[in-house]
Amino acid sequence: MARKKKGLPALNSSSMADISFLLLTFFLLTSSINTDLGIQRRLPPPSDPNVKPPEIHKRNTFTVKVNRADKILFDGQIGDINGLKDRAKEFLSNPSNLPNLPEKTETEIPLIGKYEVSKGVISLQNDRGTSYDMYFKVQNELTAAINELKDELAKSRFGRDYLNCSDAQREAIDKAIPTAISEAEPKNTGGK
Repeated sequence: MARKKKGLPALNSSSMADISFLLLTFFLLTSSINTDLGIQRRLPPPSDPNVKPPEIHKRNTFTVKVNRADKILFDGQIGDINGLKDRAKEFLSNPSNLPNLPEKTETEIPLIGKYEVSKGVISLQNDRGTSYDMYFKVQNELTAAINELKDELAKSRFGRDYLNCSDAQREAIDKAIPTAISEAEPKNTGGK
C-alpha cells in the first residue's frame, strides 16, 4: 500500500501587500517628524531697488573665510574654530571702544534706555568645497557669540536669561544686539 504524502498547508498571502500598506500609512500619519533641525535665520525683507545700500566701513566688518580644506581665516589671521566665538564676541561688543573694532551708535531703546549699539557686521565666506560639518560648526560659533551677548545683556538689565524674558524685553535686546551676519555666495577659492 502506498502512502499519500501530506501537503503543507499554504498561507494565503494575497492581502499581505494591503495590510503592509495600511500599517505604513498608519505609522506615517501618527508619528511626528522633528522639524526643529537647521539654522534659524530670518531673512530680511526685500530691499528697495531705488535705495542705495549703506556703506560699511572696514572697521565694522569681521570677515570669516572657510576654504575647502576646512581651514578658517578670520580678520586676516588663520584661526581655530575654538577661538571664533570669543573673537566674534569681542568684535561685536567692542568693550574698550578700540579704534580697530566697530563703531557704536548711542540709541534710545524702550525698556533698556540709552545703549551703544554696535555697527559691526560679521561677513562669512565659504568655499564650495567646505564640508557641511565645518559650515555648521562656524554657524554655531557665530550664533553662540550673539546669543551669549544677548544673555549677558538680559541678565544685567532684566535679571534673567534672554529666553526667559518677555516678548517686549527680547525685542528690546534684539534692537540692542542685532544679529548681523552677512553670508556671501560660496566660491571656489582654490585654497588648500
